[in-house]
Amino acid sequence: MSQHKATIRWSSSEDADFAKGRYSREHVWVFDGGASVLASASPSVVRAPYSNPAAVDPEEAFIASIASCHMLTFLYLASRRGFEVVQYNDDAIGEMTKNEAGVPWVSGVMLSPRIEFRGDRVPTPDELHQLHEDAHHECFISNSVKTKISLP
Repeated sequence: MSQHKATIRWSSSEDADFAKGRYSREHVWVFDGGASVLASASPSVVRAPYSNPAAVDPEEAFIASIASCHMLTFLYLASRRGFEVVQYNDDAIGEMTKNEAGVPWVSGVMLSPRIEFRGDRVPTPDELHQLHEDAHHECFISNSVKTKISLP
């Protein structure tokens, strides 16, 4: 169907002590459209100064990609069903737990979308629920992960 590309760039500094884990985890993500994003290990995983709390970490990016995919699918479905969305905001939260082998993973993502509609046609609570259900089932990312994705 399609391919998507991301280039990851990291290099060590002169004063790093790689063998002792004293090296920066800061790196750059470069996407095929030209956008560059400063990235790093999460400070909850690797302490500063070896991580950069101002950068995006992989866990945050994973949660954002789930929330973004859900939103984009929701907007598409809402438009096809005659609803006009004027604003969509989501404060998604991911939860890290340990799996059966004791390895941490993002086991759940709670989406919390707040949506504003305009016009005469506003979804009923049941229609809104169905839009979210359909968005979840049609989202490319939610179909690609084993993480539990839920709404309040």
